[in-house]
Amino acid sequence: MTSLVELRRVEFAYPHPERGPGRGFALGPLSFTVEAGEIFGVIGPNSAGKTTLLRLLTRVLAPSAGEVRLDGHPIARLPRAAVARDVAVVPQEAPRPFPFTVEQLVLMGRYPHAPGRFFETGEDLAIAREAMTATGVLALAGLPLEQLSGGERQRAMLARALAQQPRLMVLDEPTSHLDLRYQAETAALLRRVRAGRRMTVLIVSHDLDLAAEICDRLLLLGEGRALRLGPPADVLEGGALEAAFGCPVAVAPDPATGRPTVRIRWSDAAAAADGRG
Repeated sequence: MTSLVELRRVEFAYPHPERGPGRGFALGPLSFTVEAGEIFGVIGPNSAGKTTLLRLLTRVLAPSAGEVRLDGHPIARLPRAAVARDVAVVPQEAPRPFPFTVEQLVLMGRYPHAPGRFFETGEDLAIAREAMTATGVLALAGLPLEQLSGGERQRAMLARALAQQPRLMVLDEPTSHLDLRYQAETAALLRRVRAGRRMTVLIVSHDLDLAAEICDRLLLLGEGRALRLGPPADVLEGGALEAAFGCPVAVAPDPATGRPTVRIRWSDAAAAADGRG
């Protein structure tokens, strides 16, 4: 494999006035690669730095030290149009209000390929239709996004990213609004995207079981630092997770796949507080 994304001792810091002087959040230094064609997962508790890392990878933020490279090139030196063609982002939520139909949203994914034009080509329409079919929203193409459920909106956003035909797809909590059926279908879709379209996928997720199931490697963040990096079986280890999340966990292999599964170990006190004791 070759590296599509590389972070070289990347750091970023910004103050949080509500925390008082000297208590701002700092990320890094972080050094790691995302290999071309892999599904790479970023996990960790709230305030670990996952969102900041995404913003650095997509050039929304610039590092205060170090360098982010895309396909060997410093991302800070690449034209924004080039970054937009190569990197697609699927956020947790579509902006609101958003007065467009599903088809119009998906066609927006074609904009980076010809930013100077105002009308879609037949090829654009065909690519958008294929993306909507792959994500199960083709029947919703004419509906306003505001009329969709959270899960339908999420799949429409995923279709827009597929229509963009990027080299790297970045997903922030891709299954947070999906029921069990569409969680399974999304996991299968991401595997197909990686295999059939030779696309690299980076996922930020709180769903550790999903991350274990579909990711080739995981990065565990805690308080802005890389705690572990490697295959899911190495990263999803009880002691490391307990230190990162601050709660007791049990890790066991899935009987069908052998991949690790993570469960909270409820104490009597926790169960009682939860109304089950």
